[in-house]
This record gives sequence, C-alpha cells and structure tokens, in this order.
Amino acid sequence: MRTGAMTGLAAFALLSACAPAPSDGKSEAVPSPTLRIVSLNPCVDAILAEIAPENLVAVSHFSRDPHSASMDVAVARRYPATSGSAEEVAALAPDVVVAGTFLPPATESALRRMGLRVVKTGSIASVGDARTQVRDLAALAGRDKAGEALIARIDAALAAAAPPDGEAPVSALVWQAGGLVPGEATLVSDLLSRTGFTNFSAGRGLGQGAILPLEDVLADPPPVILSAGDGRMQNHPALAAMGADRAEFDTRLTWCGGPTIPAAAARLAQIRSSLR
Repeated sequence: MRTGAMTGLAAFALLSACAPAPSDGKSEAVPSPTLRIVSLNPCVDAILAEIAPENLVAVSHFSRDPHSASMDVAVARRYPATSGSAEEVAALAPDVVVAGTFLPPATESALRRMGLRVVKTGSIASVGDARTQVRDLAALAGRDKAGEALIARIDAALAAAAPPDGEAPVSALVWQAGGLVPGEATLVSDLLSRTGFTNFSAGRGLGQGAILPLEDVLADPPPVILSAGDGRMQNHPALAAMGADRAEFDTRLTWCGGPTIPAAAARLAQIRSSLR
C-alpha cells in the first residue's frame, strides 16, 4: 500500500476513536456457536479470527494486505475477503455483519433490507474500551470463554510491559506519515502511559488527527520519536542532529485493540528498555 493510502487509513483510525462498544441498538447477545459473521472491519477481523474462527465467514480486504492487516495475513487468507459492498456480503449468507461506524449509510440500509443484522463497532480509545469490545464480540458469537482468554492475554502482556515502580515516564512522540499524531483519547496514548511513556503530542495540546510539522519537531524536540510509518519527515536528515532517541513503531500497532495490544505493549517495552 502506498504511503498516501496508509496515511488515510491511519487518519481514519484516529478520527473514529470515539465509539467503543459494538451496538446496533439491541442489547441482546446471540450466543450461538453456529452464527455466521462477516466482518468489514480489520480490527474486528483479528479479534474474531482468534476468539470465534468457526463463526467468521469472511474478513475485510484490509486483512489480506500485509501493510494494513492487524492480524497474520496467512490466517486472513484462509477466509474469503470482501470490499464491503452489499452484494458481496449478501452472497456470503451471513447472519450478522460487523462493521465500523463509517459504514456507508446506503450499504447499511441495503444490508438491513436484505434482513441481515448489522452490528457497528467504533475504534477504541483505551484499553478499557478494548476489553469491552472483545467481550461484546465474544458474546455476539457465543464465545465468552475465548473472549476472556484473549483479555487475560492482553492483561498479562500489559503487566509484563509495565515499567518498574518509581521509574519516571519518558515523553514520546508517535509520529506517523504526513506528520499525523495521536491525541490524548486514543488507544496508543493509553498504551504509552502503561509502558513508561507520556504522549508528547497530547502534552502539547494536539488532539487526535492533528498534524505536527517537521519544523515544530526540530524547534521543540521530544526526548523520543516513535516513527510510525515511512514518510519523508520521519527520515529527514535534520532529525539525526537533534539527539532524540528514535525507534520504528509499526503503524499497524496504533490502530486496533484485541490481539494487537500484546504486540504493541511488547514493542513499546522493548523501546523503553533500549533508551539511552
């Protein structure tokens, strides 16, 4: 995927980080192990592939692309993939369609007219939201035990990545292609705080989806730069003279909860332990 496409997907993830729980206006779960679920959301793809693989009928096309997948692409390619059109989804004969909050209204309307249940889940803004999302999806699929096992894995990874008691946090800039930065109410900001960092951009009053230009970084350099993406600014030669610690942080680790959290926590702990 080209950098522009990656930037757009990252911006989508940041700007939509406000609706944690899957909801279609109904409170009841459908605890059926035979429920057929089509996922149109790459974050949901990864969760359902782990906790409810037997229920997952198809994944989003993002999960088959190694540049945008939040799950093992080899696993994703075991499932059919859909671009999200109503016709494609209907052909798969699902009982439930799980989509993001940016599902086009026309597509949602068409799916509902076909008698399909549509459950929408937004991006998540904290680890607490991530736990809720896993539990809601597990309840939907009737896989509560598997959901709790994933949450236990998340909690164990966070505990392992936590800094020693009394160690002062280090300010870190998560800097994506195009200068995109996360705000305070984002999952990656929560993960930073749990692994011995503080969110540099949020500390400068920048909200989610804000752009931090190279000139501003050079004028007010952060102690640590986590380059999330392969943009021109992240590789500018002027950064080498700043003296800040710099490390690569896979952009895919900033988007999703579920099984992405253990990988993100482990990477942040690794970076933290390697600081000068």
